[in-house]
Amino acid sequence: MRPLARRMGRLGTETAFEVLARARALEAKGRNIVHLEIGEPDFDSPRSVVAAGVASIERGETHYTPSAGIPELREAVAGYLNRARGLHVEPAQVIVTPGAKPIMFYAILALLESGDEAIYPDPGFPIYASMISFAGATGVPLALREENDYVPDLGELRRLVTPRTKLLILNSPHNPTGGVLSPEAIREIAKIAREHDLWVLSDEIYAEIIYEGKHHSIMAEEGMAERTILLDGFSKTFAMTGWRLGYGAFPKPLVDPVAKLVTNSVSCTATFTQRAGVVAISQRPAEVDVMLAEFRRRRDAIVAGLNRIEGVTCRLPHGAFYVFPNITGLGLGDATTVANRVLNEAGVAALAGTAFGPVGEGHLRLSYANSLENLSLAVERIRDWVRSGKPVAVPTP
Repeated sequence: MRPLARRMGRLGTETAFEVLARARALEAKGRNIVHLEIGEPDFDSPRSVVAAGVASIERGETHYTPSAGIPELREAVAGYLNRARGLHVEPAQVIVTPGAKPIMFYAILALLESGDEAIYPDPGFPIYASMISFAGATGVPLALREENDYVPDLGELRRLVTPRTKLLILNSPHNPTGGVLSPEAIREIAKIAREHDLWVLSDEIYAEIIYEGKHHSIMAEEGMAERTILLDGFSKTFAMTGWRLGYGAFPKPLVDPVAKLVTNSVSCTATFTQRAGVVAISQRPAEVDVMLAEFRRRRDAIVAGLNRIEGVTCRLPHGAFYVFPNITGLGLGDATTVANRVLNEAGVAALAGTAFGPVGEGHLRLSYANSLENLSLAVERIRDWVRSGKPVAVPTP
């Protein structure tokens, strides 16, 4: 057989799904596992959203739609962004996709090629680096360090920009750390982007899951609307991961090229999913605020619990639904070793911080999108595992 295209070797993956598979295999053998590996709300989609999707199917809305999305949803998204984030987005700038991940896929494919550089956060969502490499460009990691509360060093960002830098990727609130960029940091980053004529991909998928203050979008900064792609979707805020519904707000010159990418890849997004999205983003069902309040309680509980474990320290995240505890005090080797042992020996599925980049070494990522009862059980298991004397430092393979 002839070999695969070389670019396939440049694609990465998401470790969360690999850890989930290993955890399911242990469960199949009778083990009880607490799942803190997957970034998925454990709440049902709001009832009004489900009803809108069902009604759409019953009306027979199961056919093709325009590639960029139905007009009603594009209008609803633009209205929401303008109200909630102080933007001036026109419906024609909105492109709807099956999930938010295609927005980063299309944006990177549309903008980057061999010889280009793109700066992305480390630790950060692993698909950023994967897609930059797949496009043939060079990824340049921007370190987000614990001592800076996971806010980038702006002097370091400036030093990373070269004449080949074409794209800067931001994510706030941030996966995996829960860090949030301040308005002041966003203002300075916008200044750097303007000075160096950079495109910005602003991943704002967790914008509504923020615990102090309000979300600030770099797209609202002076001179940034024409150079920023805003990525968002319905999976996190509305507990709609399986509906596969996301969107991007694009500068006008990018709309037609990206719409062509949609046409060439997925054709369109399911109509009934989009009808459900109109209800979600226009009405903001009451279940959303119930979920956010519960996330706050869980955040406070798991941070307090982790900080009571000897050898573990955990900062309070400001957004999203992840904690990123520092486990170097355990003295048990690298993050992958600790994550594997916590799964196999303590029965808690977590991710190594290095699943999100080398700067994540010394940390685990735990999702608190699980019940308070299960979060308490997970902390108890890790604490007992540490106290039992079972954790003996082992050589890093």
